[in-house]
Amino acid sequence: MTRAQVSVGRLASVALVIGGLSTILWLLWDRTGRLVPEPPWLAAALVGLLIVVVLWVAWPVRATARGTATRHLDPLRAARAVVFAQASALTGAALAGWYAGQLAVVAANLDLVAYHGRLWRIALLVVGSGLLAAAGLVAQSWCRVNRPKDEDHDGPTDDNGRRPVS
Repeated sequence: MTRAQVSVGRLASVALVIGGLSTILWLLWDRTGRLVPEPPWLAAALVGLLIVVVLWVAWPVRATARGTATRHLDPLRAARAVVFAQASALTGAALAGWYAGQLAVVAANLDLVAYHGRLWRIALLVVGSGLLAAAGLVAQSWCRVNRPKDEDHDGPTDDNGRRPVS
């Protein structure tokens, strides 16, 4: 049984769907006469911290998979690292879509002076969220363990390497 991997296509789909919904919601918000709120710097700091943490959690699994680990790695910790990496990738994609929707509305209304400073902060969050998604994919790839050659099949094979039909 193979574990489901989070793919770039799935992350792009999440980012596009959330981005579309976010754009619609922020356009409706803007039509009421309210401004898109300025995101706090803490949001960018937390995204950056998450990037570091997801890579730090997956690093021991990478070392064990490569055979360079100096300590024994609990299989449950390795499984948790994979799940954390995948969750981080999906969260990064969702955040990138969310902030991209805000960025679209702010960029369309740059005639408002209040949006000038927000544009760069939101753009930074879009890039940071994309980097979080990428870090999740990298961490997921670090946690991948290739099966040994003698275990590549799910049952007995004949002399030609084919599995018999039951």
